[in-house]
Amino acid sequence: MLMTPLQKLQEQFSSQITETHAFRGDETAVIRPEALKAVAQFLKETPELDFNFLMDLSAVDYLFFAGGRIQKPFRFEVVYHFYSLKHNYRIRIKVPVDEKQAEVDSLCDLWASANWYEREVWDMFGIKFKGHPNLKRILMYEEFQGHPLRKDYPYNKRQPLIGPTY
Repeated sequence: MLMTPLQKLQEQFSSQITETHAFRGDETAVIRPEALKAVAQFLKETPELDFNFLMDLSAVDYLFFAGGRIQKPFRFEVVYHFYSLKHNYRIRIKVPVDEKQAEVDSLCDLWASANWYEREVWDMFGIKFKGHPNLKRILMYEEFQGHPLRKDYPYNKRQPLIGPTY
């Protein structure tokens, strides 16, 4: 029987994977942050996997997760969705990120589409991407203060007004 992408990933990176689950073909691995680059490169460059398409990259803020009843040892999680056009596989990779060290490796050198996704996550959540070629705001204006998708961002916060730039 052929191994699934998740099984291949577990075989190669068993010490770097902290949790996995699969439901109806939807496979997910939670990995240690320091393994992100190696895992992503393995997913892309292994011929029998060939995850050549980064479909999406986003983040989750667990500050008030389940009304504060469930505590996680980290505040954020960066979530990657990869797809193999050749093999019709999908896999989700989650990377826990600590609030004090809100930074993970950039994947821009592996997938060009990561550039804008990483900029959006930086802009909305304040998570930095080490090695990103141009990490600056993409949705909000440069003078905007804070990161609006953080759960502790005050919804009624007044922002500095900027005038015309001409």
